[in-house]
Amino acid sequence: MREKFSRLHERASQEATCSTLHSGFRRCSHWLSLAVGTPAAFLIALLCIVTWAAVGPLFHFSDTWQLVINTATTIITFLMVFLIQNTQNRDTKAVHLKLDELLRGVAGARTSLVSLESLSDQELDRLQEQFERLRRRADRQTNAAEKAGQPAD
Repeated sequence: MREKFSRLHERASQEATCSTLHSGFRRCSHWLSLAVGTPAAFLIALLCIVTWAAVGPLFHFSDTWQLVINTATTIITFLMVFLIQNTQNRDTKAVHLKLDELLRGVAGARTSLVSLESLSDQELDRLQEQFERLRRRADRQTNAAEKAGQPAD
């Protein structure tokens, strides 16, 4: 019994640590994405590049001088990829949830469309073809109504 309790306690502790880490990363990435998307952040980056270029003659445009900017930009770019992906994933999830709610709330809407993101590429292609056929049919009906002098729906 004591061993079972110990395992449960250990697993709960690990989950709490992961949850704290995940929550901390989410808050940090949200703050950073807001911060680096500002004009001030752009000006700071621009100032760094101008400063680097200005000190080039002092270092005789050496390999080390070039390596400094290459290393710095590579590291920043590498980290920004993860930050952008995290922000994009959260935004995409939020948009999906909002659209799902709209689908559920509109009378006559196909609620089977709620989980489209889990379909295979082939299933999405088939669904896209269905919507294209519906659009063409609606266009034909609109054109026929306009030719008959009736207002289109």
